[in-house]
Amino acid sequence: MSAPEKAQNGRPYERPEKPVRPRDAASLLIYRQRKGLTEVLMGRRASRHRFMPNIFVFPGGRVDAADRGAEIAADLAGPVARKLHNKWSPGMSRALAVAAVRETFEETGLVIGELHRDGVRPNLAALDYVARAITPPDSPMRFHARFFAIDVQQTSGRVRDSEELQNLQWFSLNDALAMDLVDVTEFVLGEFKRRREGWRPPGVPLFSYRNGRPVIKYEA
Repeated sequence: MSAPEKAQNGRPYERPEKPVRPRDAASLLIYRQRKGLTEVLMGRRASRHRFMPNIFVFPGGRVDAADRGAEIAADLAGPVARKLHNKWSPGMSRALAVAAVRETFEETGLVIGELHRDGVRPNLAALDYVARAITPPDSPMRFHARFFAIDVQQTSGRVRDSEELQNLQWFSLNDALAMDLVDVTEFVLGEFKRRREGWRPPGVPLFSYRNGRPVIKYEA
């Protein structure tokens, strides 16, 4: 991820002597169909963030301990669950999806599930699993991110900016791909665009790095 390699002050981060263990994270690509175009919701990360400040991204963040035991309104659909279970336990798979829904509510105001006084009871049934990515080994902050997708018609609420994600906007896929994005975001958008155009991937793509260069492989 080239863009996150600079701190908020614009100077490069100090690279760690040993690779940092990636933190589990999840993001959600929210899309809609409008006037014949597929549009995606993206926002600019706040300037105070150490990781990717001022960069347009999808809503998302780290998996919290509470995500593992969260009460849900509906579980993952069978095909999606099977993709995740190829790599992680049912509990971890569910926690990743819950984190994507929770972070989306916190950052955009959109509800996927049932809204309660203490937050959202996630409905995971309409989520699709698109891709995963791991930050480079020489990065001082590393994440193992899983990317989900959902049609905005499966959500409720009104989009609003937050302290975490600002300037939330709908972009056509072509306009989004033309922006200055980190390579992982660009890759996920490209994968999603190809799917919308009818392409069927041979598996779930993993975007990672080897010897400083991006590597993409598809996992069954």
